[in-house]
Amino acid sequence: MSSLLTNTSAMVALTTLRGISDSMAETQNRISTGMRVADASDNAAYWSIATTMRSDNAALSAVQDAIGLGAATVDVAFTAMDNAVEQMKDMVSNMTTATDDTVDKTKIQSALTQFQDQLKTIASSASFSGQNWLQQDMVADNLNKEITGSFTRDANGNVTIETISVDTSSIVLVDTNGTTDEGILSQNLMGTAVSLADIAMGTAGDISTLTIVTTGQEHGVQAEAYRLAIVNHYNTLTGTAKTTFDRDDAELLFVTAVGGATNTALGDAMVDALGDLGGTNVLDFDIGGLGTSAGDKVVLQAVIGAVDGQLQSLTDAATDLGSAKARVDMQMEFVKNLTDAIDRGVGQLVDADMNAESTRLKALQTQEQLGIQALSIANAGSENILSLFR
Repeated sequence: MSSLLTNTSAMVALTTLRGISDSMAETQNRISTGMRVADASDNAAYWSIATTMRSDNAALSAVQDAIGLGAATVDVAFTAMDNAVEQMKDMVSNMTTATDDTVDKTKIQSALTQFQDQLKTIASSASFSGQNWLQQDMVADNLNKEITGSFTRDANGNVTIETISVDTSSIVLVDTNGTTDEGILSQNLMGTAVSLADIAMGTAGDISTLTIVTTGQEHGVQAEAYRLAIVNHYNTLTGTAKTTFDRDDAELLFVTAVGGATNTALGDAMVDALGDLGGTNVLDFDIGGLGTSAGDKVVLQAVIGAVDGQLQSLTDAATDLGSAKARVDMQMEFVKNLTDAIDRGVGQLVDADMNAESTRLKALQTQEQLGIQALSIANAGSENILSLFR
């Protein structure tokens, strides 16, 4: 049935053309913005997820900055520690040279003073953004440093900031606390005064079982000097005197030095030799007053042993810092990769496939042309009705 008032074909063609126009507008918007989901009206679920993940990525970007600050602090401390190790090696080398009787110890001490001053400079200047891990008050300061490491959100939406802990108690070079000094370089290495009770010898005639240990001092110069002097004396013995040498014999050599009444030449010599040594730690030891006597030699040897012991502690500290540096660097690289992965994930949800959209646009343009043609044909049907009344 042909109707003058209702052109059904034109209405269908117009509806189809209107749909094509809407699809074209949507496709052109995707092409212009590059996004398949630009707002919540496009896809509420995907838009919500993408918005949350973008927020998390912004937080991760701030975490990257924080890790960068922590990495710089660790790197400064590590660089300073590495340089301190080299200075300490040179100190031990120069002290070893001083064991030669022909060497002027005052000149050796001049060189040692330069190393000591440099070590002080290293400890005081290893600072970044107001933080110096190598020079701290080991009583008042918080030695457990926290570096922001990551930002995480669980399934319930709860946010957690992960941190990297660095224990600096083992890497402090100079302890600024006035009462207790546990810094590697500033620690008192002389040890407490030796008493007879400190001397121990398990097996008579076996000097390897001789120990002298003062309370709380790993590298006590006084105890080591006495031990070396006893060993040297033991090595001069022969026959029965050597095979029966025991703790009582060791005590008798130094009763003067440790407060006894009996006068012994070796004990007096050790008191004098220890008096010739200046300073108490790596930063102020002064061997310039030591001579070539047997007592002075064992004191110098004990000092070298103590400084070398601190060098080992310094090496261990550098190892700890190196491990922390590697940990921070790995976390920084992980956060960068995680940020990129989140960006890719968000892109999968909301980015438009430009190849598909361009192809779709071309198809819609063709459909639009055909729709216009169909509408034109439908409108021509009404004109044909007019010809019936001519």
